[in-house]
Parts: sequence; structure tokens; C-alpha cells
Amino acid sequence: MRTIVRSQYEVLRTRLRGPGELIQVVAGPRQVGKTTLVRQVMAKLGGPSHFATADAPAPPDARWIEVQWDMAERLAGEGGVLVLDEVQKVRGWADVVKARWDDDRAQGRRLRVVLLGSSPLLVQRGLTESLAGRFEVIRMAQWSWPEMREAFGFGVDDYVRFGGYPGAAPLVSDPSRWAAYIRDALVETTLSRDVLMMTRVDKPALLRQLFELACAYSSQELSYNKMLGQLQDAGNTTTLAHYLELLSGAGLVSGLQKHAGEIVRARGSSPKLQVHDTGLVTSRLGGATDPRAEPELWGRLVESTVGAHLLHTAPAEGVSVRWWRDGHDEVDFVVQRGPRVTAIEVKTSRTGSLRALTRFQDEFPGARSLVVGPGGVALETFLSKPAAQWL
Repeated sequence: MRTIVRSQYEVLRTRLRGPGELIQVVAGPRQVGKTTLVRQVMAKLGGPSHFATADAPAPPDARWIEVQWDMAERLAGEGGVLVLDEVQKVRGWADVVKARWDDDRAQGRRLRVVLLGSSPLLVQRGLTESLAGRFEVIRMAQWSWPEMREAFGFGVDDYVRFGGYPGAAPLVSDPSRWAAYIRDALVETTLSRDVLMMTRVDKPALLRQLFELACAYSSQELSYNKMLGQLQDAGNTTTLAHYLELLSGAGLVSGLQKHAGEIVRARGSSPKLQVHDTGLVTSRLGGATDPRAEPELWGRLVESTVGAHLLHTAPAEGVSVRWWRDGHDEVDFVVQRGPRVTAIEVKTSRTGSLRALTRFQDEFPGARSLVVGPGGVALETFLSKPAAQWL
């Protein structure tokens, strides 16, 4: 692959060319190019480095980090770089990294350290528990439409259908093969090695069923009680909420909360299910069906594409992403940062009422409204700008 097109490439390259006063943490779901990005940055910078991965069937213990650190100091020396991939798989990793980092600084050693993790939730827990004040995070998600267009020639319809997994992009000419890759090499690996293997899950069958349900109902509200009615494995609403958090932390699906103007009410509402990539939805269909032939399905995919784009671009700018409904009036997405609020309605045709946007603005005076699609901002334009652009 040619040099990665992502903005994170320049961010990491710039940081590693600096004094190296903080640990660099590259976190994001599987198959979004974290390892490729770091290797390309290292090749561009040149100089001594040591790369090691903990992604093995039997995760190593904390001693593994000690060994890799010692090796890096021998091979890379002063000013070199140590890269630890899939670090979240090492139990107690954060405590060992903290101890070695602090000792290096106390002794005047300046080994630069880059940590990669494919489970952002587990990585974040380790950072906040042990490494406070010692790290910077570079977040990566599935690729945006401009990135997929530049790297693979995707049109916007291709992006809505196949999503933003770069490793799968060369397979889209054979949709069945593409779908199998998404299911087997990406989803199954994420569930079995990044969620079930690393986190306590008492009902793994329920977690898998919840993922399938979230893909089937992406862009739709579904109460936890209704979810239980759809699932074959018994559980309770607390368990489902926890499992949805795990799936979100793995970069697969999230539950958007209702915008209510009050945090307590928002958290108590039924979630709107949202995939982080539309390829997770269409791959469940086997890949052979062109969703553009089914207007209802295509509409849900376009809405899910907008939602995934918001989820990917909002956190870096401190923007929250929610949805809103009052009776039969529903707004697809609500983005907010501080007092600024924008209600977003996604359309695939010029038909349909915009009454919900008017009702929202009546309830939340000062809020802006935005239509994405025919009669509003073109989908291509919306997908080319971050969430904060629309506030």
C-alpha cells in the first residue's frame, strides 16, 4: 500500500520528531491501518526502532514488556523508538509501562514509546488508571469517504454500501468474498480476541446476538426490553447496556442516547442503534444484493453512514452525538458542543416532511437545523467535513 492517506500519519510523524516527552498511544478498532501507519511513519523517519506485537493466541504476561523494553534500549539506544502492538492483551501492561517510563526519565534515558491497541475501551482504562499525565492519544476509526476515495477510488455510493475498512476494499469487485472477509477476518476476530478473550462476558452468545441485532436495526431506536424480546438468550437490561458498551468500545456498534436537554433523562432513554461502519450491515446480507435496489434499506444505510461519520469525527472536537424524538416526530441526529446544537435530518429523496426539525427548534430555541441529502447539503459534502463543522 502506498503511504497512508490519513491525517494521523502527519500527527504521529510530527510528534515522534519532537522531544518525545509523552507516550504516543494509537487506538482504534481492528483493520483500520494502525500498524501500517506506524510502520510507514517509522520508515519515513528512519533511525533505530524496535517493533513487537502481543497479538498471539496466548497473550504474554507483563514480563514480555520488560523484555521488549530492554531489547529496544539495546538495539535502538538513545533517541530510538519502541513500538508495542496490541498492548491491551498484556495483563497489567499499564503498570509496567508506567514503571519503565518513569525510570527512564529519572535516569535521563529518552527512548520514545508508541503503544497500539485494537480495543480502545481497554486501552483507555489502562491509561486513566496508571498513565495519567504521561500519554497522548491518536484515535483512529474506520476510514472516511474522502480517504477511501483517494486510496481506492470509492464513489459515495460505494462508501455507503461497503464502508471504510481499507483491508476489505480490494475485494469489493467480488461482493461475496468481501462479505466473508468482513465477517470472518474482522468481526469474528474482534469479538473473539478483543472482547470475549479480554473482558469478562458471562453470556457470549447474548453478546453475539446483540451485535447481529444492532446491525439489523442500525439507525433505529430499540428499547432494551424490545431487544430482549428479539434475542434468543435470556438476559436483563443492565447486561445488554454493558454489552452494548463493550461493542462500542471495540468500534463495532453504539447506542446513541436521546437528546433531552437533561443528562439524567438522556441516559435513561432507549438507545438508537448505530453501526460504526455500514460494511457491518451489508456484509450480513451476503454481499450479493445491491442495496440500492431496495429504497428502504438504502435509506437506512445512508442514515447509518451519516451516523458513523459523526461518531468518528465528533470526539476529537468535544462534540456529542445523540438523536431526538417527540411522539411521531423524530430527528435523526443531534450534535452539540457547549451551547451550540444542530439537529440533522438525513434524506434520500425530496419527498417527506421536515416537521420534526421545526418541532425540535420549538423545543430547543437557538438550535440550528440541517438537512443532508436532496434539498439540503449533499451527502458528499457532509462526509467531507467533521461534525464540528455543522455547529
